[in-house]
Amino acid sequence: MPEQEFTETASKETTVAEINSQTGTITKLQPPAQSQDEWQKYGEQISSFLATLPEYLGSFFNQYKQPLITVGLIVGSIVGVKVLLAILDALNDIPLVAPTFELIGIGYSAWFVYRYLLKASTRKELTTEITTLKSQVVGQQIPEA
Repeated sequence: MPEQEFTETASKETTVAEINSQTGTITKLQPPAQSQDEWQKYGEQISSFLATLPEYLGSFFNQYKQPLITVGLIVGSIVGVKVLLAILDALNDIPLVAPTFELIGIGYSAWFVYRYLLKASTRKELTTEITTLKSQVVGQQIPEA
């Protein structure tokens, strides 16, 4: 295999440090005028974009107000449920809190059955309360009997 011959050429380029190390010389580096014009053009583009941004965002929000509010409420409710579940999980890890909550739930369920479900008159009272609440939520009037 023939070996390739490489010849080393000396570079005539000098660095800024070498130029500044010579006595009596002060080197001032100036960027080319073309790059200055490019930066100015970029600056003008950015400035015009930032000037129209509030108007664009305002029109976007006005156009999509209802869907944005709906998405915000959905995301907010998901975050709220996750925080609530994290708090309940943290409380569940404390000794004697979980059994206490279970006893409170069993006691309330027993009271609810005793108060509303055992007698026919109290079941009717519960039905009217549920109907009243439903009409308040939906916004319909209750027919008076």
